[in-house]
Amino acid sequence: MSTREFYNHILPEVAMTQQTINTDTTTAGEIIDTAKYDGGVMFVIFSGTLTDGTYTPLLQDGDNSALSDAAAVADAQIVPVNVAGTWYETGQEAAIAFAATDDDTVKAIAVTGTKRYVRLSLVSASTSSGGVIGAIALKKGELQSVYGA
Repeated sequence: MSTREFYNHILPEVAMTQQTINTDTTTAGEIIDTAKYDGGVMFVIFSGTLTDGTYTPLLQDGDNSALSDAAAVADAQIVPVNVAGTWYETGQEAAIAFAATDDDTVKAIAVTGTKRYVRLSLVSASTSSGGVIGAIALKKGELQSVYGA
């Protein structure tokens, strides 16, 4: 067992409320403020039962608090992901897309960059019955507890 803790170095936030998505659409998550945090943001996406369709992450960032300047995060600012032994340094979002066979699955994707705000959305396709899916964001705090003194 480790003698070090990481509780005071990370802050979990709701990135997307767990919900049923049953249309072909882009479902926007919460806007995550990265001020006073270092090390980027990791999105942990989790599924319940996925009846049909695909659910592909879309990462956007910007400097406006409402993300009116939202732009897709460049592949170079998305941390490479390893899927079944294959590393993806481009197309990371497509590499971790959820399919109807991904019931009760957890996948993660992380971003670094210089923009203050970031958001995870899910682009669903071929959905009719839908699927239950949600996400949390983990941010690495600076030198003190992320919950305040």
